[in-house]
Amino acid sequence: MRRPLLFAWIAASAGVLIGAHLAVAEGPGPLEAAKKVDALLAQELFQSAGGASAELAPRTDDETFLRRVTLDLTGTLPSPGDVTAFALDRSPDKRAAVVDRLLADSNFGRNWARYWRDVILYRRNDERALLAARAVETYLTEKFNADAPWDAIARSFVTATGDVREEGRTAIVMAQMGDVNDVTSEMSRILLGVQIQCAQCHDHPTDRWKRQQFHELAAFFPRVQLRRRNGAGMLSFEVASFDDARRRRPQGMVGARGELEHYMPDLNDPTAQGTLMTPRLFLSGQQLAEGETDLERRQALANWMTDAKNPWFAKAFVNRIWAELVGEGFYEPVDDLGPDRKCSAPAAMEELAGQFAARQFDVKWLFQTIVATEAYQRESRPRRNPDQTPFTANCSQRLRSDQIYDALYSALGGGAVAMSGPRQRPAGPYGLGGPRALFGAVFGYDPSDRREEISGSIPQALLLMNSPLVNQAIHARRPDNDLGRLLAETRDDDDMTGELYLRCLAREPNDKELAACRDYVGRVGDRAEAYEDIFWALVNSAEFLHRN
Repeated sequence: MRRPLLFAWIAASAGVLIGAHLAVAEGPGPLEAAKKVDALLAQELFQSAGGASAELAPRTDDETFLRRVTLDLTGTLPSPGDVTAFALDRSPDKRAAVVDRLLADSNFGRNWARYWRDVILYRRNDERALLAARAVETYLTEKFNADAPWDAIARSFVTATGDVREEGRTAIVMAQMGDVNDVTSEMSRILLGVQIQCAQCHDHPTDRWKRQQFHELAAFFPRVQLRRRNGAGMLSFEVASFDDARRRRPQGMVGARGELEHYMPDLNDPTAQGTLMTPRLFLSGQQLAEGETDLERRQALANWMTDAKNPWFAKAFVNRIWAELVGEGFYEPVDDLGPDRKCSAPAAMEELAGQFAARQFDVKWLFQTIVATEAYQRESRPRRNPDQTPFTANCSQRLRSDQIYDALYSALGGGAVAMSGPRQRPAGPYGLGGPRALFGAVFGYDPSDRREEISGSIPQALLLMNSPLVNQAIHARRPDNDLGRLLAETRDDDDMTGELYLRCLAREPNDKELAACRDYVGRVGDRAEAYEDIFWALVNSAEFLHRN
């Protein structure tokens, strides 16, 4: 077939990004904070003592800025109409306006709910943890769209109770099936960015954390109960508290050892009860008296962890969001922070995290600020070598599985009916059936992993190249497909090529691409077949699968 040659050519032509200031609210706000962060990055990284400056990538153009910011904030592609309107808009604050519009879009909450769903559930210790997937996605979607502060969301994860199918805040506990040590490790990693789990069995080899400090943190969680529930023919679990030593542990209890207090195991005698631990937060030394109830312990811990005086809480969230938007965190990996870890730009990080805390952990403020920075708005470049200066360019990001699926659905338009498939009982990753589950299984990855460790695979290529879901959706002669309608309505080949590029890549084709597609249509002789191949090549291109 001719497709591989056309695919190779289109995949090689990738758009690049440039950037510009975003005008935002008057007074101290995102734009002013962004300028301060850029100035600190320049001082720390880009200007040497001798006066020489690092070579910085230029700002992105409007088309690729719009695609980048739309994918980053909402996980979707801008429509062809949006791209055209944005290009024609001459107002100086149009970038600020589009950011405000995207943050108000319900897809903002959904996109970032799916990100945190993956953060929480990718490191699950039991497949049954996926019972909580729908609930946590729904919960976080509502919270992010309502602009709930991050500290309130985090506290709800620490203090959660309820049915895991209904209460999304139970997801961290459910992901670890209530196991005290695993819940302890993940609460620290996800909410504080500190990986203290290595201190579970011995003093941490590369951090200052001691074994005793891990088990003092674990002492906040021994009374967390995870119990099986069966109703209406569906298996579920409930997170609850168990505080009465006179009662027997309920039948169906999982992930707990049965004590009301936590004991640090005796490594010399595993059969011994071990050392009784006092609940104490290792970062601050704050502690509770022994014998406090489960909810008293977890509420105290939640308040101490999210206190504005605890710098690691704000830094953990800022580092993740910065890494997702700019392409590299101040700390790498994004979930391994701490006083013994190296930060690539400590002054800029302190400024951004400090302002985030001062603004009461306003999530949308943080997004507005980061996308207003020059660091965000520079053209994308390949990942740097360790000896190169960070943040001189944005970095291309591979789309997450939900983003790829939604981009395909958007690009294929009416042809996406074929992708929706028959209604199925919930199955597959995150309790979803049908094509989205398939894309999740093939394209999914742990957002906490280093991006250089995430690469394409043969199953991914085969799913897009050979899948009936895609091939049926681009079949020009199917009456329910947009491609056939577009071909009938658009007789000019250059206009048709432009429409497909706008749908798939959110940009106009350049002169070289137009000429190549024009030549290809002429050589094939069958206009419908030629544009099926062009459409197929675009959705299989590297540019389609990445946000540049």
